[in-house]
Amino acid sequence: MNKKLLVISALWCPSCLLLKKQLKRLKEEYPLLEIHEYDYDFDEEVVGKYDVGKILPVLIYIKDNKEEKRIVGEKDYQDIINMLGE
Repeated sequence: MNKKLLVISALWCPSCLLLKKQLKRLKEEYPLLEIHEYDYDFDEEVVGKYDVGKILPVLIYIKDNKEEKRIVGEKDYQDIINMLGE
């Protein structure tokens, strides 16, 4: 199964900076999960394609090339795990 997590954040976003620690842990605990990080201000194509609004960060779980779930705003680590269905 093809599983990806798209993370859209920005340097000016305090919640996005907190997310960095959670992503590091996620990468360690789920090495087979592809995690792609994008910058809200510079990756306009991705931001537009996934209709990302102004509330950041945005985490989009892609399974078999389809958006399964989305988290918008600051969440804790368990919320991310729950989104992944783990």
